[in-house]
Amino acid sequence: EIPLNILFEDKHLLALNKPSGMVVHPGAATGGDTLVHALLAHCKGGLSGIGGVERPGIVHRLDRETSGVMLVAKNDAAHRGLSEQFSERTLQKEYLALVNGRPDLLSGIIDRPIGRNPNHRHKMAIVEETKGGKHARTDWEVVEAFGDLATLIRCRIHTGRTHQIRVHMKALGHVILGDVVYGWKPHPSILPKPGRVMLHAEHIVVAHPVTGKTLDLRAPVPDDMKRVIAGLKKVTSN
Repeated sequence: EIPLNILFEDKHLLALNKPSGMVVHPGAATGGDTLVHALLAHCKGGLSGIGGVERPGIVHRLDRETSGVMLVAKNDAAHRGLSEQFSERTLQKEYLALVNGRPDLLSGIIDRPIGRNPNHRHKMAIVEETKGGKHARTDWEVVEAFGDLATLIRCRIHTGRTHQIRVHMKALGHVILGDVVYGWKPHPSILPKPGRVMLHAEHIVVAHPVTGKTLDLRAPVPDDMKRVIAGLKKVTSN
């Protein structure tokens, strides 16, 4: 049985802290260690059926390398109630991203549409809406700068496009550390070398789909990100 780091659970839903490296639902090459497998074991099959047999209970997803808060519905009513908040954008989603370099500003809004990269099917890009891109907005603010080497940024996303923060940070000129797909290159001063995209879903505020109560859910910064931050502090504090 794959252990789950559960942040909140009742009979309607659960919130968990997904570790980096865990795939959400089964695909061609994932085998039997996905989040869905772990959930089926934990909930003894008591998950919403809306996602179908391959995605029971899954209301939204995080990329394989992204860690952090994920919501899972245990019944169809909870699934509908949560999905509605995602589609109507009434919930609050905040991520922490460790990015390359240092932005000129302390905060900003990136409102640029995102679509499939016409040259690389597995990548997304800024694509104008007239060419099939979808509206995407990310509000960002600097949490801590490590000289000009790297910056910890908090992103609040108003839309949930695939790779949204990764594409928007690249558009800002500050690729997320470890994000080789979007052009990150290792830097000799950044040690330990990030072993994955340094993106963490830190915080979700959502209304409980059945009781209406506000759920304020936080996932602590994972150890691998902490180690990279500690390394950055060390090298830039001299």
